[in-house]
This record gives sequence, C-alpha cells and structure tokens, in this order.
Amino acid sequence: MTTPITLDPQQARSRLHELTVIDVRTPGEYAGGHIPGALNIPLDQLGRALPEIRAAAERGEVLVVCASGARSENACRTLAENGVHTASLAGGTGAWAAQGNDLDRPEGGTRATWGMERQVRLTAGSVVLLGLALGEFVHPAFRLLSAGIAGGLVFSAVTNTCGMAAMLAKLPHNRPRQADLEATLTRLRGN
Repeated sequence: MTTPITLDPQQARSRLHELTVIDVRTPGEYAGGHIPGALNIPLDQLGRALPEIRAAAERGEVLVVCASGARSENACRTLAENGVHTASLAGGTGAWAAQGNDLDRPEGGTRATWGMERQVRLTAGSVVLLGLALGEFVHPAFRLLSAGIAGGLVFSAVTNTCGMAAMLAKLPHNRPRQADLEATLTRLRGN
C-alpha cells in the first residue's frame, strides 16, 4: 500500500501544471468553485472511477481535493488501499482560496448548492430542534432524536467521518448527472 502525501496550497499551485486534480466534493459544491482544471469525481463514485484514476496516476501525480481536506484524505486512503499513489490538498479548496488562489466557476446555468458542511449543520440543527419540540409537546421520548444527533456529531468528530454527510450526498441535488460523470471519466482517460 502506498502512503498518501499532503501538499499545501502553495506547493500545489506551483505544481498545478503537472498534476491531475480530482475534486471529490458533490457536483453542487464543485460548481460553487473549484481549483482550475480539477475534475469532479464525488467521493462515493471513486470505486467506479478507479481504473481511470489508476491510469492517470501512472501518467503523473494525482492531487485529490475537497472543501477542507477531510474527504480528500479519505479518498487518498481508499485509493492507496487499491495501490494508487495520490496526494491530498491540505485545507482543501477553502485553504486554496484563503491564500488568494483563483477558483473556477462554470459560466451561467449553475445551480447554487450549499457546501456539505453547511447542509449537515442545517440538517443536524433541524433534527435537534424537532426532537426538542416533539419531546415538549408530544412525548418526552422524542428528545432521544436530539440525543442521537449529539452522539452522531461526537462520533463524527472522533472518527473524522460523517454518516450524515454520506446520506446527504445521495440526495438528487448532490449527485452527478450520469452524462457529467461520463464526460469527466472521458477527460480523465485523455489527460
């Protein structure tokens, strides 16, 4: 198994011309701004894209990015388990943009989608409020909903994973259109 490495935004920028950049965020997050030249392959589609990513890694270095670096680290581990050497961008596109680097945004017609972390905060907060309200007005046992979300958040922090984000990523607005994923894989084959 290969060990994934981490590049900071400055290192990545200086080597951008020689890297194949794979953005593992949802299509909506990707449309909100991505590193120039990045190809969007959502984290849950990595298995499907493995042959193309492996071929790209054989041609040159692959940089995996996400919003903060957590999903890209998970992707790098998954790829390493399959013998594919990759690097992760420390701090993700947030750190990239914070250092003044440009983000590409598709022209016109893009749908605005919240980032996954924001979607998780809205969902978790809504379920907690719902649990508290139902516990107050219907039956006290509904407060267990709030406790369940709290437990999930603690587990998420300890393991650096997020089951709620994985579930939200399956919603239609977070899924790639089949044609978009096929076009990305075709571009990746040709890089």
